[in-house]
Amino acid sequence: MRVLYLHQFFATRESSLGLIRSYEFSRRMVENGHDVTMVTSSSRLPESYGHRLFTDGEIDGIRVRSVRVRYANVMGFARRIWSFLAFTVGATWLSVSAGRHDVVVATSTPLTVGIPGWIAAALSNTPFVFEVRDLWPEAAIQMGALTRGGLLARFAKALERFLYRRAVSVIALSPGMVAGVLGEGIDAARVHMIPNCSDLDLFHPGEKDRELVDRFQLDGLFVVGYAGAVGPSNALEAQLPEAARILEERGRSDIVFVVAGEGKSLPELERLTADRANVRLVGLLPKREVPRLTRTADVLLTLFAGVPILATNSPNKFFDALASGRPVIVNQPGWTRDLVEDNAAGVAVPAGDGRALADAIQALADDPERTALMGRNARRLAEDQFDRDVQAIRFMSVLEDAARARR
Repeated sequence: MRVLYLHQFFATRESSLGLIRSYEFSRRMVENGHDVTMVTSSSRLPESYGHRLFTDGEIDGIRVRSVRVRYANVMGFARRIWSFLAFTVGATWLSVSAGRHDVVVATSTPLTVGIPGWIAAALSNTPFVFEVRDLWPEAAIQMGALTRGGLLARFAKALERFLYRRAVSVIALSPGMVAGVLGEGIDAARVHMIPNCSDLDLFHPGEKDRELVDRFQLDGLFVVGYAGAVGPSNALEAQLPEAARILEERGRSDIVFVVAGEGKSLPELERLTADRANVRLVGLLPKREVPRLTRTADVLLTLFAGVPILATNSPNKFFDALASGRPVIVNQPGWTRDLVEDNAAGVAVPAGDGRALADAIQALADDPERTALMGRNARRLAEDQFDRDVQAIRFMSVLEDAARARR
């Protein structure tokens, strides 16, 4: 099977971001004898991919076609829109000139990545598969980036429906996203849920990393870890500083927060925690290095803003935490809460409630047997339901079915 795969933010384990789903699935497709061509931007690739407007290369057997477009979540709204549009134009050329393929798959976000994917599929009469990682534009509307009923929101909504209806299959990453797709009138037989995954070979339980313990002065401390973006949708600044203050006031000098990541909200988080001895902001870590932090943590956080649409998320950091065999504290009412509570793999607290977060952390720190049991349950959940190898087979099966439909 020849697969044309479009992901604007394609990244490998060497990247400092956790968006490696398309890399891991592509690598496994290559290992199974399929040809994969990835169309992406230069923003998450090695520096050599940014030297020319268009670059062809190869990463672990994956043919990589890149357009030189930069993106960072610290960008303002106008610059983000420009990045999306520039990629759409460049990726259209790279896709239509990539040769014949048996199936074309485009993975959002942004939603606009579906445009070059659909064009390439339509011009070559090739089946088109669309993967939904976030429910756009509803997420942007609820986060305040787009105005409901405004011109951009109406255009984005029309594009969303267009892509769903033109796709042979739609892949969604959570039950909430499936419900959102079905809500647009898409036949349930065409919609498949393939969640984000746990990389069991990369993340696993183990002893605390001695080098990190020494570097960040964590010896003998109960470590609360977070590894991921620090942006408006994560809203760490709305919950973590209050929790840190409360724990400090309670005299819990044995508990420390370690946050690895960057983003638009980082300056505010730095300001609010500047006087807190129990908060370490350690910057970005390559994905390959993140497991050192998750093993060093005693509990891991998956936090978001109190916005309803974010309850449909399928966050990488959550599945990394499960694979690491650590209890997960979540603050959304959606399926991640159900997973940790139904499997006794963590604790749920309300979004934005720093006191509830502090209480949950303190309870875990004071009950090491319960914390260890939750960690074992988390790892078992990762192995039983979210093994990357198993989910990759399901992903390949959807693409193979689409390719067979064409034949």
